[in-house]
Amino acid sequence: MRTTNTFGIQFIIRVNKAKNGKAPIYARITVDGERKEISLKRYIKPADWNSKKGMARGSREEIKSLNHYLEEVNARLVECYQEMQIQKRLITAEGIKCMFLGTGDKEHTLTKLMEYHNTRFKDTLAWGTMKNYHTTQKYVVKFMKERHGTSDMYLSELRYKFITDLEFYLLNYVPKDHQRPLTNNGIMKHLERLKKMIALAVKMEWLDKDPFSRYKLKFHKVDRGYLEANELDAIERKEFSIVRLQWVRDLFVFSCYTGLAYVDTMNLTPDNVSIGIDGEYWISTCRQKTDKPVRVPILPKAWEIIEKYRSHPRSIEKGTLFPVISNQKLNSYLKEIADLCGINKNLTFHLARHTFATTVTLLNGVPIETVSKMLGHTKIATTQIYARVVEQKVSEDMKSLKETLGQKKNLPTGLNSANG
Repeated sequence: MRTTNTFGIQFIIRVNKAKNGKAPIYARITVDGERKEISLKRYIKPADWNSKKGMARGSREEIKSLNHYLEEVNARLVECYQEMQIQKRLITAEGIKCMFLGTGDKEHTLTKLMEYHNTRFKDTLAWGTMKNYHTTQKYVVKFMKERHGTSDMYLSELRYKFITDLEFYLLNYVPKDHQRPLTNNGIMKHLERLKKMIALAVKMEWLDKDPFSRYKLKFHKVDRGYLEANELDAIERKEFSIVRLQWVRDLFVFSCYTGLAYVDTMNLTPDNVSIGIDGEYWISTCRQKTDKPVRVPILPKAWEIIEKYRSHPRSIEKGTLFPVISNQKLNSYLKEIADLCGINKNLTFHLARHTFATTVTLLNGVPIETVSKMLGHTKIATTQIYARVVEQKVSEDMKSLKETLGQKKNLPTGLNSANG
């Protein structure tokens, strides 16, 4: 953490802004190469100004009075600098200028922005999403304390370098508890959330220039995990003597055949099941994460599970299709199920959504546009992430193409020439 700064004060005049033969006087503050100027609302004839000394020249009373005023300004600016040192605030030319002019308290700060965002959107964003925003805030505050010796800073002080320094800090951050170090994509998600909050500040006119304007998020492409057909079959066929494992397995399998996320599955009620245009049962709901409508035809396996639990006492009590269980407990029990089924994968409820996208739909020839709509994705590019990992489907398609090309080669000569 930097404890010393290069700090300087210089008084200058602007001859190009002279009126009635007098030029305005400015105080120029320089901190670590950054300059800010303050108009002192004082004017002087260029001939009466000593540019080398940065003061008025002469012995007239008005000259003495002006120089005395400049000395007071200089003393106050030094005092502002020292106050910021004592308060362990990030020292910038802009910060000293704001303190001198008394506008600092009126300015918006980064911490206040994050708190404003998290308060404003707590009822519209999902709990898990809000939890992530609070975690991002924690990292940003920790960064400011450890790298700048302050717990807050003005939005006007944010620069491109602040973002790159934060990225470097997170990249080298070593957790002191049981948590694992942040991955590249984890760091990018924190910066993405900060970028959205900064964009809000620009929209609210709390900030003139977006420091993220020249920064590009750098996500690494990753393959999404999913269960292969034989692994899904092993889970479906496994007999469990423990009721809670049967229950969790059924919820997981239901998601494998509908693509619904945990929160959307738990929120389902009998009203979400209706007859579609084909005369079959469909699930009609709305993704909590994106607030986008989702309609999914109910496959036989998913319907069996609905029938099994719709009359469950806990379902009836809550008015839901399934007995409700927390995501944390559900994922904990899924690890038990993975061990009992001999599956060497990190079995989570979200893996079921990936399995629906790959093994159940894409691998069985369902068009990616249809899959995207059933998953409730806002853009098809999100669904294409799943398509990258389906090498088996590519192999099957190419095998079919080879057979087609082979059949064409074996056609009688007359037919080839006739078609040509």
